[in-house]
Amino acid sequence: MSEDLYDDELDGSLPSGPRHPMAARFRGYLPVVVDVETGGFNSATDALLEIAATTIAMDEQGFLYPDHTHFFRIEPFEGANIEQAALEFTGIKLDHPLRMAVTEEHALTEIFRGLRKSIKANGCKRAILVGHNSSFDLGFLNAAVNRTGMKRNPFHPFSSFDTATLAGLAYGQTVLAKACQAAGIEFDGREAHSARYDTEKTAELFCGIVNRWKEMGGWMDDED
Repeated sequence: MSEDLYDDELDGSLPSGPRHPMAARFRGYLPVVVDVETGGFNSATDALLEIAATTIAMDEQGFLYPDHTHFFRIEPFEGANIEQAALEFTGIKLDHPLRMAVTEEHALTEIFRGLRKSIKANGCKRAILVGHNSSFDLGFLNAAVNRTGMKRNPFHPFSSFDTATLAGLAYGQTVLAKACQAAGIEFDGREAHSARYDTEKTAELFCGIVNRWKEMGGWMDDED
């Protein structure tokens, strides 16, 4: 299915009346920043260990800002592969007594419930994933959705906004920490590789780039 055909299928779900500014900005899609921490690089075989999703909101002047973050530590699915190198990289301790992990199904159910409320509040038809190297996060998200048989996935199944690409354009940097530094965003390397921290920093970076583009006259809403 082409993206145009997919969009056409969803056009009827848009609310009637004047469009919310957020819906007008991204063709009816609500940007939601997602980061995952995993047991490896293969979404089909490797464990999803953490997931965070930060919704994006828009102020009265049309500028974006990070809104609410949903975060869960995840129990590895049955038979999941977990590379020791991945645990050493992320610092995740699976047997930590305070880890309080939940199943993939529980995490996705709670995240999707919150996202559907945000989508409706912004007059949008669906969420679109924003991520730093977004294809990685979208791949693991879709794999978890398929494993759990989740219905009503609010995310576009294959489109995404990649902040590595956007930061390369805006700042000449593609590594998250360096891109944040170039954008004037505080970044603590000791906190990196936590899904919550990386998601919230990626959200700041995304909003900063989009807002800078608006300030330069690259996008104007209907009232400008």
